[in-house]
Amino acid sequence: MAEQKRPLKERFQLWILTKLLKMFFLTEQHLLKIKSINYPKEQFIFSMWHCHQCLVYGVKDKSSFYALISASNDGEIIAKAAECLNIKSVRGSTKRRGVAASLELIEKLKEGNSVGIMVDGPRGPRGKVKDGIINIAKISGVPIVPVAWHSRSKLFFELDTWDKFKVPIGPCKTVALYGDPIHIPEELTREESQEWCKTIEAEMNRLQKDLEENYDKYLMQ
Repeated sequence: MAEQKRPLKERFQLWILTKLLKMFFLTEQHLLKIKSINYPKEQFIFSMWHCHQCLVYGVKDKSSFYALISASNDGEIIAKAAECLNIKSVRGSTKRRGVAASLELIEKLKEGNSVGIMVDGPRGPRGKVKDGIINIAKISGVPIVPVAWHSRSKLFFELDTWDKFKVPIGPCKTVALYGDPIHIPEELTREESQEWCKTIEAEMNRLQKDLEENYDKYLMQ
């Protein structure tokens, strides 16, 4: 729904929630500690779980980074609030503006930017990679970099949401573990695309298991 078509009450609620989230983002930016392991040196497409989207705090060059955020009201609040961190967004999901969002992401990649995609969002199923990221990587030629995120801090909270959303509060120490770049072939059948989804999913799960088992070692690096 366009901004001018929303009821005044709804617009006011969105404005208040956006302001509050901006305050949280700006505060957390100065307190949150993210240890990045194997951060990519070249252009990338981050493959992350929906519950880990706060790890974009750790993106090193936010001026050339775009995050895919859903076209819902919740997505609008997040997208507008994230602007205070210099994180730009492309709006869309599987059910809303999916094709348009994919084309826009490809264009951003062709301009030399990097992007981040929550591969099981915005409504799940949790922990299942959808093929949108495969198509974008195939057309753009930019590799996919899977990433895991974890913390043992008591300030790292898990919300009771469909994705088990992770929220770091205050001076929370976390580790982001990045996998090696995965290059997707230019020519793929639908069946092969699904196999690549399984490959990305398996690598993300492997990274998460490795990080959780060796968290203290990575934190000390």
